[in-house]
Amino acid sequence: MSDRIDIAAEPRTVTGKKVKRLRRKGLIPAVIYGQDETVHIQMENLTLRRVLRQAGTTNLVNVAVGKKKHTVMVREIQSHVTRGDLIHVDFQEVDLKATITAEAELVTVGQSVPAAEGLGIATLTMRSVEIESLPDALVSTIEVDLTLIKTPGDSISIGDLVVPEGVIILADPDTTVARFEIAKEEEEEVEDEEELFAPAADSVEVVGKDEDEFED
Repeated sequence: MSDRIDIAAEPRTVTGKKVKRLRRKGLIPAVIYGQDETVHIQMENLTLRRVLRQAGTTNLVNVAVGKKKHTVMVREIQSHVTRGDLIHVDFQEVDLKATITAEAELVTVGQSVPAAEGLGIATLTMRSVEIESLPDALVSTIEVDLTLIKTPGDSISIGDLVVPEGVIILADPDTTVARFEIAKEEEEEVEDEEELFAPAADSVEVVGKDEDEFED
């Protein structure tokens, strides 16, 4: 379930190129694209950075502007190309009664039976899936249980994944998300070097070189 993160903001009257003054004061300009209106706000830099790290793209954020609270999701983050400084943030207000789509990262848990036997490793064939749910039910990750792979020929599909109630994965249930890769057998040891090259040695022409020609 998506956790709510709270942050306070102030109404913003400064727009255009003048917002540079805000950044010099440690304030970041932002916009809330609401259901009925667009709200221009400014937020404290360090606090906003912390919230953005926590929220990602799936957690809900409660932005308090005066006495009004907006439940939003991060829509776009603009940063300086070289320094990485925050420049601007866009938020999208959400309707808590309407479903939305988002990306959920696939994370592995457990160990496959053949991997435990040292036969190879289980790997993901995709890193994320698109999901649909109500905003409060959104999740940022979905677990892929590798213990479902019992033999080297087994694989895990979308249909095998366990998702929280209210979350739907928008992909074909037969799509493979993890499979087992058998370790490559070690190359056979080559023959003893002397035996390998000795037969050819007799046929190699030896070119003489005076001792004085050798360099230290």
